[in-house]
Amino acid sequence: MAHLLSAPCPSVISLNSSKNSVKPFGSKQTFFNPQVLSTSSLKGLLFQENNPRRRRRRSFVFRAASVQAPPETSTNDSSSSKPKRVMVIGGDGYCGWATALHLSKKNYEVAIVDNLVRRLFDHQLGLESLTPIASIHDRISRWKALTGKSIELYVGDICDFEFLAESFKSFQPDSVVHFGEQRSAPYSMIDRSRAVFTQHNNVIGTLNVLFAIKEFGEECHLVKLGTMGEYGTPNIDIEEGYITITHNGRTDTLPYPKQASSFYHLSKVHDSHNIAFSCKAWGIRATDLNQGVVYGVKTDETEMHEELRNRLDYDAVFGTALNRFCVQAAVGHPLTVYGKGGQTRGYLDIRDTVQCVELAIANPAKAGEFRVFNQFTEQFSVNELASLVTKAGLKLGLDVTKMTVPNPRVEAEEHYYNAKHTKLMELGLEPHYLSESLLDSLLNFAVQYRDRVDTKQIMPSVSWKKIGVKTKSMGA
Repeated sequence: MAHLLSAPCPSVISLNSSKNSVKPFGSKQTFFNPQVLSTSSLKGLLFQENNPRRRRRRSFVFRAASVQAPPETSTNDSSSSKPKRVMVIGGDGYCGWATALHLSKKNYEVAIVDNLVRRLFDHQLGLESLTPIASIHDRISRWKALTGKSIELYVGDICDFEFLAESFKSFQPDSVVHFGEQRSAPYSMIDRSRAVFTQHNNVIGTLNVLFAIKEFGEECHLVKLGTMGEYGTPNIDIEEGYITITHNGRTDTLPYPKQASSFYHLSKVHDSHNIAFSCKAWGIRATDLNQGVVYGVKTDETEMHEELRNRLDYDAVFGTALNRFCVQAAVGHPLTVYGKGGQTRGYLDIRDTVQCVELAIANPAKAGEFRVFNQFTEQFSVNELASLVTKAGLKLGLDVTKMTVPNPRVEAEEHYYNAKHTKLMELGLEPHYLSESLLDSLLNFAVQYRDRVDTKQIMPSVSWKKIGVKTKSMGA
């Protein structure tokens, strides 16, 4: 494993108590001590307490005091004037940041829990967001300056249960939105160490969240981001989480069969099983949002200021299909269609991601209930996306072509795909469909920032079949 590059953070704050109490980051205390140690195995970044003999495995563990915002009237709970408290794990990421701002605007009290390791992945792999993104501290400060609303920040690794427990006890969430996982299938297929990291980070992190809810917040509602990739591409309709089967004269409703296609997707399957069991055994309430492929970058909140801007990944490791195609069109690179291009998936605008999460929070699962919502609005094949981008590009004067790339993945390239997605619609989802105007906007956004594109990052460099034990260097 190429070593982890340690990017200095504006505030690295050490624990100074034997009890390791954790409080959120705030504006009145700032300490600088960029003590992030590298490791060759990605088993966890080392964090050293004041006592050098007591060393623990952690990722960017911070402690700070917070200045509490003045109380404000909330519209999110008709039964009480007290705002609901939502902890967004992974709130510095693509979906998490947009969600945290959206919920804060809706008068939820929001806390972000994040180890900031997604930014570290960029350093590891020599990648960069198409859009320049501010530090998490500057983001939160800007949001406070613009809206008067505070977002609390707990920087640490949820695989460290002691940190997570103290964060839970400090913030006392009514709901936990869990985005805090390594989210890339290609990343999980680079080499053995990254496959191990993905499964350890995702599965153990989610287990810790479940135990934290059991111990410190029995009424807390878990809203977990799953993936439509758990289902694979079966030759039957995909139901929302469960399927009723009659076999040898007997009928039962069972979890829908899983056919994961990467070590990342497998980690999501393990998460779903662990959450379902915890709901049954402990009475936890949970909603699993099996999300399709997300596109777009703009929400009402991120458009308020450049320091609130979200990241947009276009590379072959973290970039999603439509975002990648728009950037490729903007720089005159042929659209990279893997294999036959018949791979069909569910898609949704990032504005619908935040809307779906809000709907799940506002309509929580019952105690002991593990419910599953398929979270997407439309489905397209890769070839259909390429055609849409080509058409939109021509209107903007772009010469858009496409190329067939040998498929680096192990997947069906032509298949039946019909996934149900009615439950969120029934709760009131108002979808943003992929209209010509929306596609024009996304393409124009890509054109605006095309000078930041590193074309060396466009072609796929990760092969499902060639993954090996030897650590693979992914630098530019």
